[in-house]
Amino acid sequence: MKYAFMESLHHHQIVIVSGDAKTGKSSQVPQWCAEYSLAAHFQHGTIVCTQTCKHTTVWLALRVADEMDVNIGHEVGYVVPHDNCCNNETLLRFSTDDMLQREMMSSPLLSSYGIIIIDCVLERTVPTDILLGLLKDVLILRPELKLIVITSLQLSSKLQAYYGTVALVRVESQYQTEVAYISGIQKEYFLSALRLLFDIHNSRRKGDVVIFLVCEQEIGNAFWIIQQERHKLNPDLGELVPVPLIPNEQERIIKSNEEKPVKSYRRKVLLTTSLGEPLVSSNTVNFVIDTGIQRRKVYNPRIRADTVVVQPISKSQAEMRKQILAMSLSGKCFCLYPEEFVEKEMKLLPTAKIQESNLVSMVLFLKRMDIAGLGHCDFLDRPDPENLMQALEDLDYLAALDNDGNLSEYGIIMSEFPVDPQLSKSILASCEFDCVEEMLTIAAMVTAPGCFVNPPQGTEEIAVTCRQKFLHPAGDHFTLINVYKAYKEACTNAISQYYGIEKWCQDYFLNCSALRIAEAIRTELVDIMRRIELPISAPAFGLNENVLGIKKALLSGYFMQIARDVDGSGNYLMLARKQVAQIHPLSIYYNSSRIPEWVVFHEFSITENNSIKIITAVSPDLFMKLVPQYYFSNLPPSESKDILQEAINHLSPISGVDKGQKTIIEDREFEKYPETPAEQRCIIQ
Repeated sequence: MKYAFMESLHHHQIVIVSGDAKTGKSSQVPQWCAEYSLAAHFQHGTIVCTQTCKHTTVWLALRVADEMDVNIGHEVGYVVPHDNCCNNETLLRFSTDDMLQREMMSSPLLSSYGIIIIDCVLERTVPTDILLGLLKDVLILRPELKLIVITSLQLSSKLQAYYGTVALVRVESQYQTEVAYISGIQKEYFLSALRLLFDIHNSRRKGDVVIFLVCEQEIGNAFWIIQQERHKLNPDLGELVPVPLIPNEQERIIKSNEEKPVKSYRRKVLLTTSLGEPLVSSNTVNFVIDTGIQRRKVYNPRIRADTVVVQPISKSQAEMRKQILAMSLSGKCFCLYPEEFVEKEMKLLPTAKIQESNLVSMVLFLKRMDIAGLGHCDFLDRPDPENLMQALEDLDYLAALDNDGNLSEYGIIMSEFPVDPQLSKSILASCEFDCVEEMLTIAAMVTAPGCFVNPPQGTEEIAVTCRQKFLHPAGDHFTLINVYKAYKEACTNAISQYYGIEKWCQDYFLNCSALRIAEAIRTELVDIMRRIELPISAPAFGLNENVLGIKKALLSGYFMQIARDVDGSGNYLMLARKQVAQIHPLSIYYNSSRIPEWVVFHEFSITENNSIKIITAVSPDLFMKLVPQYYFSNLPPSESKDILQEAINHLSPISGVDKGQKTIIEDREFEKYPETPAEQRCIIQ
């Protein structure tokens, strides 16, 4: 297809490349663009190719550099969150879509690029949809710029209608995959998938296996079951090796795929979910087991929380899973659903993330782009108006907008941080409360994947004992600081060798990969603080004033995430959401005899067991000093509102629980501070 593509690229500003998965589109198209630009001496700029997954971005850059016979980090490089492997000589760079989006803040017209390639459009992430929309205007302002969109056949017609007159290059696989459907709906799809795996292994047919499961918990369960059962299998069949493929945990993936010289045959079992489809890149896969079901988080703006929804995958996703076997002459895809299920239950395309996600970060970015004249974004699928209005409302509460609805000075600074706007507001507030060092650590730890791992069966009590080492009585945010401090101390001690820190994390049931990511995030946040010349206070963790300052900084950003224990038994009513939840099992307060009445929490999802995650005890007096107007404007008459009213009137809080059984105010040290005049209370807000 090279000649057809080069002709289209020469005569058109926009080229859509659509076709089957695993046909080489992602690796060959960027090389053809590099060849095209080289002939023109890169007079209009270099080339960038976006991916949605960090691991895929790095893997593609390494592969393309190898095929072009150049050094990675020179002519070919990659840019992913917290890792930039490019220099001034880089002509072809692979970038995650969110990193290219952030680059537009400093270069709205992306003037350093002559060709922009948007790959993995079918996944419809929020950054990809934003790029597709903003680039429509950029292409008008820069007629010399060329845009390549790589997608599936199912989405190509929609993109043609979206962009108008464009060139279309279709790429089809030369191989047909054998597909087997079952006769009826499987209720126990998880066990059916594992039984099928063992049947394949016992059949002696060679080749690795991919199993598409619903969630990460199922990946963990399948990993444990395969580990237990593989020792009971006939050794003549070879070794069964489970490999979890979990997005955003790149180091675990790479380590799991490391080959060791062995005498017997090894069959890898790749365990993943819908989010891990781009991670499957092995040419040795001969079997795919597809459960046909996925778990998605859908944001509900009315309650400001994610709802976990289990639903069928789309037809395009089902087709992609079959195409994993495109290069296998003897491959077979087992669909654990009947063929009529595809037509009756599956939608043609997956729902765009922009219609299911919290849009506060997106709206903050678009407000920032509005300063450069690119605030209008013609979305491929328009987001929910209610979701947009709630995002604007939240930004207004965070003081990110001025009276005209434009970005305030606070909002401009908040947009510089690659974290949630509430978190960036807390970082700014920490400058005033002299706890910047500690707040940056908290920000890094809550942004990275969870640092605690689920202990293997039979080691739960040991894991709880190990976790006691890090607990802090003030709350989970403070416990995360202890974990990070212990990790950094372990890195600098005698066990600082790579194996040593891995072993240390394993001994304490910590995710070493997540802690490394947190370390990289924190380094980036410190660099941003220095670049925009914000003060960084000296560390003072452990002092009472520091603990109080951290709580104030947290409340400055997360005052919309306050919950109250309404009955003294751990049933927390979230004031702004009107939902009831329990404490997450990983919290220091879980199964505690003394749980706080008022807490600020970091995360809440509506699941079978509603729970609030990463919580810290606060008192109503404390947060009413910072954000009095928010709750009096949004809360209906209730017992909680009465307590807040008394707090603002400097009276003792009234609790529904007997004072002899429970202490309402967890931190009285704030009383040592002089009263703040009323006109100064809302400065941080």
